[in-house]
Amino acid sequence: MRTITFDTYGDPSVLHQAVAETPDPEPDQVRVATRRIGVNPFDIKLRSGALAQFHPVDLPTVPGSEIAGVIDAIGTDVEDLAIGDTVFGWSDTGGYADYALATTVIRTPTAMTWERAASLPVAGEAALRAMRTLDLQRGNTLLIHGVAGNVGTIAAQIAIARGITVVGTARPAHHQALRKIGVTPESSGPGWIEAVKAAAPAGITAILDTAGAGFLPESIDLMRGPNHIVTLADPAAYELGVTFAAGGPDDPDHRVTTSSPQPATP
Repeated sequence: MRTITFDTYGDPSVLHQAVAETPDPEPDQVRVATRRIGVNPFDIKLRSGALAQFHPVDLPTVPGSEIAGVIDAIGTDVEDLAIGDTVFGWSDTGGYADYALATTVIRTPTAMTWERAASLPVAGEAALRAMRTLDLQRGNTLLIHGVAGNVGTIAAQIAIARGITVVGTARPAHHQALRKIGVTPESSGPGWIEAVKAAAPAGITAILDTAGAGFLPESIDLMRGPNHIVTLADPAAYELGVTFAAGGPDDPDHRVTTSSPQPATP
């Protein structure tokens, strides 16, 4: 099969096409003939070597954690998926390839495009992880920094579906689209605290930072302390006493997708 791989860390020029044996699934895996893959910031950092100290890989390696495609082989322990199912999820062996092995996939809704499906695993898992960590209730008010990004938009829709009011900071160019999904948008520039207070006069219950753009100190001021603030992106959290919600597909408490005998719903 064809793959895209890299033998050394570096800029995009280190990526090159290679040929590898088509892998066979382990008992708990499926093999997916890939139709689309996600190009995620994590993959870029992995290829550049920015994560080498914390997340080393055996070189050469095939990057790509997000996949969408069609199952063409299944492991002996897989009972609820079948050859021919269209699925999306996390790749165990690297998605930049004609075929990828996966243990964490779900059937793709009929109306969902390949592109949308391949863009969901990382952002969707992060949004679900954040919402579980915040544990908000109907009637609460959530402020999301970076609400126009993939993670922020998914988290906002989850919150709104649960009866939670969402205020979000974003650039004005995104405000119209955010209003369409039920978010009250405010500028992410100077003066955002005053704008948020005006938009939520009864107060903010919790804050989710998906931007990692230095919002935490002022967020702590707004909440009068670091409690009820969760970030997915700002390592300053560890110095400021803010919860940094880390996770991924191998975290049993925060798996974004699981094998399901029923078709997924949009």
